[in-house]
Amino acid sequence: MAHARVDYGKVAASGHFGAAELAPHRIDIFKYLMICMFLFTVVSVFHVWSRFKLVELNLQVSETSRQLKEVEQEQKRLNLEAATLKTPGRIEAIARNELGMSLPTEQQIIQVR
Repeated sequence: MAHARVDYGKVAASGHFGAAELAPHRIDIFKYLMICMFLFTVVSVFHVWSRFKLVELNLQVSETSRQLKEVEQEQKRLNLEAATLKTPGRIEAIARNELGMSLPTEQQIIQVR
């Protein structure tokens, strides 16, 4: 067998030497990534919450609009009913039939000067 020539002076040191320098760098990256993930989570939760509130407010606005339309219809109905009740012919008919009233005669009228 042939003898191999070995030069031990140029052998590299074990892998632990490079790992010691790399560990603080990995911790810094890990901290940075954790901060980024936390911020991403906070922003995501805020986004979902704001969307939920937006949908809730839209539902409230539509319900309020529906109630407003109902109240406006009720107001129109009541205005029409009030106008119907105030007609002179209806008032005269109630006065004659239900209250027994009649138009005054010439002798019942007194002119004030």
